[in-house]
Amino acid sequence: MDLLLKISIVLLVGVIGGKVAKIFKLPNVSGYLVAGLFLGPSFFGFISGQDIETFSVINELALAVIAFSIGNEFILKDMLKLGKSIVIITLTEVVGAVALVFSVMYFVFHQSFAFSIVIASMSAATAPAATLLVIRQYKAKGPLTKTILPVVALDDVFGIIAFGIAMSLAKLSIGQEKFSITKMISEPLIEIGGSILLGFVLGLLLVIAAKKSKGRDERQAISLVAIGVATGISNWLGLSPLLTSIMMGTTMVNMLHSSKKVFDSVNDFVNPVYILFFTLAGASLDLSILASVGLLGVAYVISRAGGKIIGAWCGAKAVKTDPMVRKYLGFALLPQGGISIGLIVLVRQQLPELSTAISTIIMFSVLIYEVSGPIFAKLAIQKAGEIKDIGSKEESHERKKIKTVEAS
Repeated sequence: MDLLLKISIVLLVGVIGGKVAKIFKLPNVSGYLVAGLFLGPSFFGFISGQDIETFSVINELALAVIAFSIGNEFILKDMLKLGKSIVIITLTEVVGAVALVFSVMYFVFHQSFAFSIVIASMSAATAPAATLLVIRQYKAKGPLTKTILPVVALDDVFGIIAFGIAMSLAKLSIGQEKFSITKMISEPLIEIGGSILLGFVLGLLLVIAAKKSKGRDERQAISLVAIGVATGISNWLGLSPLLTSIMMGTTMVNMLHSSKKVFDSVNDFVNPVYILFFTLAGASLDLSILASVGLLGVAYVISRAGGKIIGAWCGAKAVKTDPMVRKYLGFALLPQGGISIGLIVLVRQQLPELSTAISTIIMFSVLIYEVSGPIFAKLAIQKAGEIKDIGSKEESHERKKIKTVEAS
């Protein structure tokens, strides 16, 4: 079938899925994913694995734009107020997920140390795309919403560090390499540092170009060029396109007074790209994996969720954040996708003997969390009273009740 026709059908099906989701009062993202699921191998087989590879540029563009948009949340004056709190909350939810998944895999299911530590480290990262789109769809505002996006961005940084250390420990445990603490720490730090430096430099160039641009169309074109260049150079240098784009957006929002116009111009362009991205993500999921994953996969999904929810609660309590952040943040951090799938490639290259089992469990987890994650994110934000006109009286009453109890 003609490629353009196939893309058009995928886009149409995604739009229909979003409209159906609204009928059931679900986030649009869930509708896109479920609609895509019907297009994939689980049902009609309209989208094949080869098609997913062909459309990979759409996925890269969407993730890069989402990361760039997340950078918009890192306003320096706000981060100076929240910075310490964000770091502590992120660290505790990452440690919570990694520790609980490792404990369940190693002590309960008696898996090897190498398997347990690697798959535990892959539980750290949160997929930001679904959560960001839920926040945008419902125009959510409040303490929880302000906390979610910085935490999601930062836990990807911690996730990369955790994975780098875990891979070194796994190779050491099975005798693939001699212990080198320098290498274990330096490799993830080089990736993170290089990505941040590249994002900062490209952000400065984008600020200069945006100041000289005339009109919305020119701003939009320049911004998309910058996002594409950031992604391409990051891939070429072996850096993280996600972190590079986040840093570029952060540089932009802090150094350009009219940055909102730039972000708005990009967002106006990419809505169809987002629909394609999530519909294709749904099409890449295969329900047949449910039959082979077994109890181990179910335990991974539950322990990852438990670790993030408990860890986020402990961190939020430690820094004395808003009670609603404490109660609901963990539920907004469940989506898992892009980074975890990318890490599977590294496991296949460096630990092929573990790759089949790890890939199966991670893909099962992605299947569960990509469909349910946006729903949990919406419920968390709604319960926190940050979505207008949806149960506002109930949430407002709950917020007052919690504050009264704490005051007493």
